[in-house]
Parts: sequence; C-alpha cells; structure tokens
Amino acid sequence: MLPKARTSLVRLRLAMLGTLAAITGLATLVLMAILSWLKFPFLNLYTVLGIVVAFHVLQWLIAPYIINAIYRVRPLEAHEYPWLHDAVSRISAVSGLNVKPKLMLAEIDLPNAFAYGSPITGNFVAVTRGLLSTLPREEVEAVVGHELGHVKHKDVMFMMAISIIPALIYYIGHTLYYSGWLGSMSRDQRNGGGALLVLIGVGLMALSFIFNLFVFYFSRLREYYADSHAAISVQNGAKNLQRGLVRIMSASGRIRKDKVASYTQMKALFIADPEVSVRGYADIDALVERIKSEKPSILMELFSTHPHPAKRLRHLDAYVA
Repeated sequence: MLPKARTSLVRLRLAMLGTLAAITGLATLVLMAILSWLKFPFLNLYTVLGIVVAFHVLQWLIAPYIINAIYRVRPLEAHEYPWLHDAVSRISAVSGLNVKPKLMLAEIDLPNAFAYGSPITGNFVAVTRGLLSTLPREEVEAVVGHELGHVKHKDVMFMMAISIIPALIYYIGHTLYYSGWLGSMSRDQRNGGGALLVLIGVGLMALSFIFNLFVFYFSRLREYYADSHAAISVQNGAKNLQRGLVRIMSASGRIRKDKVASYTQMKALFIADPEVSVRGYADIDALVERIKSEKPSILMELFSTHPHPAKRLRHLDAYVA
C-alpha cells in the first residue's frame, strides 16, 4: 500500500472513532444532566427513551424487507451474471469476510448499488439493473468492493446506533416541551416550572439538529472508508471507482427528475446520492479530472450524507499508484 494511502486510512479510522466517541459521549452527558437536574417524575421520559430505542431497533431488524419492497430487490441467481458472483466471492475473500453477503438485484433503472442487512436476514449487497447496463465490468467490481467495505466495517450497524441519538434527544425535548406547556396552564404551576420545561424542551429539539450534523458527518466518513476499501481490495480499484462514480452521476442526470425522486427514500444507502448528477458525455477520464477541480460548497456538504464528488475523487487519488 502506498504511504499516502496508509496515512489516509489511519486518519479516516481516527476520525470515525473520534466522531463516534464525541456523539455518544456528548449525548450521555446531555441526557444525564437533564435527568439529574430536573425535579420531575421520570417515568414519562424513560418511556420515551424505551419507545424510541425499540422503534429504531425494530426498524433496523425489518429494514431489509422494506428495502426489498421499495427498490424491487430480488436474489441474483447463480446463472445470472456469473462474472459478478465470481467478483463478489473473490473480493469477499480478499476482504477477510467469513460469510459472503448474498448478491441481490434491484430492478430499477437508476445506476447505483447498496449494502444492507440485519441480524435476522444476514448481509446483502445489491446492484441495480441500471448499474449493470451502464458501467463496464471492472467499474462494477470497484463498486462492489465499496459495498463489501460497508459490510466489513459493520458501519450500517454503527449508523443505526448513532442515528438513534438525535431522535432520542428530539423526542425527550418534545415530551418536556408539551409537559411544560400543559403545566404552565395549570394553576398548580405558579413557580414558572412549566415555562422552564418549555425552554429546555425547545433547547433539546434544537440540540437534536446539531447531533444530526454529526450523524451526517459520520455518514460521509463511512463513504470515504468504503471507497478506500474498494481501492485496496480490487485491482486498479481507485481508478475504476473514480470512473464508476462519475459514470453513475452522469447517467443519473439523464433520468427524469420525478423518477429519480421516487428512488430517494433511503438515499443514504446508495453508493452515490441519486440527486447529485453531472453533465458530460465525453471522455470519462477527462470528466473525472474536471469534477476533481471543482470547489465544494461547505454549506451544501454539511447537510449531505455523501461527500462532495470532487473531494471523493481527490480522496481516491491517494490510492492511485
């Protein structure tokens, strides 16, 4: 592995660990402070905590069935695209995966791919019909390497765990807000306690928005990390993934916007945000270089689940020999 690639991987791992520690640590401090400081019967708060956690865990467990229904996903049989089955087996072995994910096909014309799964279904890697009809084989293999990176890193599980935190804080704030609002109308609340609960509730709901920014940041980091996995586990993976990502964005731009919008319910799953497209039909390598020269909007990326294409392509340059 190139020295600059090794340095990039170390930085990514440290950034992901630091982000996880920051989110969980800060959330624990906030929740403990609120529960310790409020002289309030906590049964309702604990009930909210339990309901939100249970809802997200249930959602995680049944999510594969929902995804299969939304994107018309079915198992890709062994006789269909045998070269793709061979690629998944080969890259899984290189990645050190003990259990090879099941290969799936999403019957949609949007070129994309995604990894998903739960303890009750196992892991899946899905490619879309549009991807197979748009990208050459070597670029599809690089895309598969990216998705297998998500499986190896178990970042789908981590995303589920930390995405609970903003929801918890929001619903606790929501509960306190309405408890305070109703209490302020009661004759028993003459000491301003109801108004205080309203203020704390509003503050927590605002804080949940900030925690969501941390979750978006972690989501972008995991995309970089999966890109790195493709670069080191697939032959000429960095270059082919750069070309594949640009080809995906270029093809997505030629699909009607209303049709693209119908595929964005779970866009954080996809290797590329289907709403981000590029114009260009010329030489793919020239298009890659043109995109790499773009200056990303910090504000736009702040609210994105995926890195800006220019930054993502430049990140992969560290893995090109």
